[in-house]
Amino acid sequence: MFINSTKFYLAAFAALTLQSCGKKDQQQQAGPPPAVAVTLHDVTTGDAAYYDEYPASITPLNVVELRPQVSGFITGVHFQDGARVSKGQLLYSIDAQLYAANYDQAVANLKVQEANVGKAQKDADRYHELDKNDAVAKQLVDNADAALEVAKKQADAAKASISAVQTSVRYTKVYAPFTGVIGISLVKVGAAVTAGQTLLNTVSTDGQLAVDFNVDQKEIFRFTSMLKKSAASDSTFTLAFGSEIYPYPGKLSLIDRAVDPQTGSIKTRLIFPNKDNLLRAGMTGTVRVLNNASEKSIIIPYKAVTEQLGEFFVYVAGDSSKVSQRRLVLGKPVGTNIIVKEGLKEGEKIAVEGVQNLREGVTIKTDTARVASPGGATTR
Repeated sequence: MFINSTKFYLAAFAALTLQSCGKKDQQQQAGPPPAVAVTLHDVTTGDAAYYDEYPASITPLNVVELRPQVSGFITGVHFQDGARVSKGQLLYSIDAQLYAANYDQAVANLKVQEANVGKAQKDADRYHELDKNDAVAKQLVDNADAALEVAKKQADAAKASISAVQTSVRYTKVYAPFTGVIGISLVKVGAAVTAGQTLLNTVSTDGQLAVDFNVDQKEIFRFTSMLKKSAASDSTFTLAFGSEIYPYPGKLSLIDRAVDPQTGSIKTRLIFPNKDNLLRAGMTGTVRVLNNASEKSIIIPYKAVTEQLGEFFVYVAGDSSKVSQRRLVLGKPVGTNIIVKEGLKEGEKIAVEGVQNLREGVTIKTDTARVASPGGATTR
């Protein structure tokens, strides 16, 4: 029984050995795996110009909320909602009857005080004449002089009261502080308004509008340099609304006083012309800043790049017709190409076609039917 089991195991072992040898013979007869056909691209450097983009908001250069400086009832609205108004144009009227009556009362009071001054002056003159002949007590002369001074001060107070009431009368008319566009009126005729509290309307300039956006503090030096040489005629600063580009370029106007410690960014302002009234206060868009600082950058076709777990790679051809996987640090896209910050150097060759069939160490052959052009496209 023991002898039969041993024979069985020896026979099985011999069969496995023969099978293994057969597979090795088949592999040796089949040869190495076939080379993968790829199209190679020569890594070169070139000038890279692209746009940095920043979310932005549009604000007027000058905006004023109109509030009454006297209380009363609105008696007139002298403009059309949303119209363009000129500096000094009458916008609102407030009931002036009470203030006009106060003015008349103040004028009458001034006349009374001026009459008192005249009487006090005559009394003082009379006492001084008597004092020359020692015909009156010195105290009466002093009293007369004091009464004259009091009358003069009361007259001065009456004049000041007239100025105050006169100002209130002027404030019953609300005028445009500058030329611009006025919004929809928040009050109608007959509405009661309170001095300094009720919002009547808002006026803002519209010939030029400010576009504010935040940049990282690391870019302060770059934008400060551009601030010195920015011109309204160049295309360094443009404004986009989705896929639509605003037709007029902007000019860098100012950089804010300080960096926001919470965000590490600083507010920057552009000024855009508003010739066709396409821009409105409160709009949001995207500021596009032309960045051509990456001169002589390495640019490769983006289709050559593969992504694995958030990292980017290309296959680089070696001297032995084998490829190795290389990790890259990518920059900004430029059309169908992309800037490479780290990982490649000029003169190397990368695979741009057939990348999906490549693995580390795979042997490649160049597809002679297609040759990569310098821009990354292929021509037949």
